[in-house]
Amino acid sequence: MVQSKAKSVAEYLKEADAARRPALAQFRKIAREVLSDCDEVMDYGMAAYRRGGELVTAFANQKGYIAFYAGQTAIAAHKAALKGIDCGKGCIRYKNIAKIDFAVVRSLFENIAARKR
Repeated sequence: MVQSKAKSVAEYLKEADAARRPALAQFRKIAREVLSDCDEVMDYGMAAYRRGGELVTAFANQKGYIAFYAGQTAIAAHKAALKGIDCGKGCIRYKNIAKIDFAVVRSLFENIAARKR
């Protein structure tokens, strides 16, 4: 699923295959807890979080991985914890959902929240 036509994040999660749905639901749960001042929206066909209309972060169920758009600063701050995970400039690509450390994901969201206020 490269770009979803879902109207809500809840609908987006229902579209996901059963194997990935729990991980995506955990991303959503953490995002809603940590980014409680953000609006949860569907943007660019993925789950996104906006504050004052500005995109703060997003995650997506891609064909071969779960993408988390954490940004360069958050990724750099978690370089050691993300060792062995495929990271681009601002995106983390979790190809193996079993390797997702949700404590690190929470810390990434907290880093994003602290910088984007």
